[in-house]
Amino acid sequence: MLSLTKKTGYGLIAMTHLAGLPENELASAREIAQHFDVPVSLLMNVLKELAAAGYVESVRGAHGGYRVARDPREISLADLITAMEGPIRLAECVAEEHRSSDSQPCRLLDRCPVADPIHQVQRRLSDFLRTVSLAEIVRPAWKTAGR
Repeated sequence: MLSLTKKTGYGLIAMTHLAGLPENELASAREIAQHFDVPVSLLMNVLKELAAAGYVESVRGAHGGYRVARDPREISLADLITAMEGPIRLAECVAEEHRSSDSQPCRLLDRCPVADPIHQVQRRLSDFLRTVSLAEIVRPAWKTAGR
């Protein structure tokens, strides 16, 4: 089954929350964790990863916190998932690093009856995730929050 990890889910929750804040407003990891009832320690690690990838900025100090570092319209769902989980792939054989190397991740790859269809689905999934922006994810959240 194809699913995102909790870490990625928490990352998407945090990014959606931060992108929905008024301009120049900050939110602390503790505030976000309490608002969504997620473990603060895990959320802090997720926010550090997102900061290292350039998607959030951390502001230190008594009134510090986090904010989105880039325009939410320019951050794709694929960007965020890749930052949290690494390359998006349905199976090992569709991983970018395996396609460019001499070693095959699967001994059946040359004669696999589902390799081409899986690669096609992989391309479509990757293409689709690149078209969905953080801004698009935030809009439905605003509606449900009564904004």
